[in-house]
Amino acid sequence: MVAVPKSLPLLDAACCPPLVRAPLDADTAAELAHAFKAIADPARLRLLSMVAAHDGGEACVCDLTEPLGLSQPTVSHHLKVLVDAGLLTRDRRGIWSYYALVPGALDALAAVLGSSAAPAGVARSTG
Repeated sequence: MVAVPKSLPLLDAACCPPLVRAPLDADTAAELAHAFKAIADPARLRLLSMVAAHDGGEACVCDLTEPLGLSQPTVSHHLKVLVDAGLLTRDRRGIWSYYALVPGALDALAAVLGSSAAPAGVARSTG
């Protein structure tokens, strides 16, 4: 059975202009915060990287436990958080679950934070 992730509005390019172009409404900010909170944990960030870099773009939970150095229940919990945030999909095959990155999910998060969409002629501070 294939688990279909909930649709996040941030995956729609028209939904969320970069923060520098327009202020976020409360609902959009809450949904984005949920996704950013999911990747704010080092183990979850590593899991995203491991799944995305895995052969075929998907990985079995059984392949992620040892390299991460966490127990299987802990890894499964972190993967569930990433699925609930709309960043990974889960496909159950027998007793194992396979995870894949939702196409465009990370690009959408990066685009919201991007500053390249600032109006022409506006100088940006480099730090």
